[in-house]
Amino acid sequence: MKAPFFVHPQALVESKTIGKGTRVWAFAHVMPGAVIGEGCNLGDHSFVESGARVGNNVTVKNGAAIWEGVDIHDNVFIGPNAVFTNDLNPRSPRFAPVATRYQTKGWLSTTVVEEGASIGANATIRCGVRIGRLAMIGAGAVVTKDVPAHALVLGVPGVVVGHVCECGQKLRFTRLKARCGTCGKNYRKSHGDLLAA
Repeated sequence: MKAPFFVHPQALVESKTIGKGTRVWAFAHVMPGAVIGEGCNLGDHSFVESGARVGNNVTVKNGAAIWEGVDIHDNVFIGPNAVFTNDLNPRSPRFAPVATRYQTKGWLSTTVVEEGASIGANATIRCGVRIGRLAMIGAGAVVTKDVPAHALVLGVPGVVVGHVCECGQKLRFTRLKARCGTCGKNYRKSHGDLLAA
């Protein structure tokens, strides 16, 4: 029986949990125990480690690395060569002075990327952060702390420089209100949160 997903002949897919309609391209590697949802696209040379979770309709571009403890929600975009981390104080588990630390998963620091967020090319995401719904992380940014919903983050270290619409365009506010110049959706700021108006 034909699998309900596509795996390129030169990809290595060891996971048994791959959703319907997902496509895994050449030289990508999905380790056993990784969970990939439906309708995803994993580009060439992307990597998903055991214990990582990728939701539905996620785009993972070429060379992106998703490690154990990373939870990617639905409709997320992960740009080329974007990298996640999962250990705040990494050492080689083979290094005798720290080997006992790695005998359990106590070192693992989880990261969550909420629905619809976008992570730009070559961005680095420090473990233990939450990237909010529909946030946008610019190319090359280094995210070191939580990112609010709809926030636009740029730089090293990454800082919030504005907000983006659901369609991805930067919003311009007047008296705490904004209308997207591309799709026409209205927003308002309330107590630090961005709400659809």
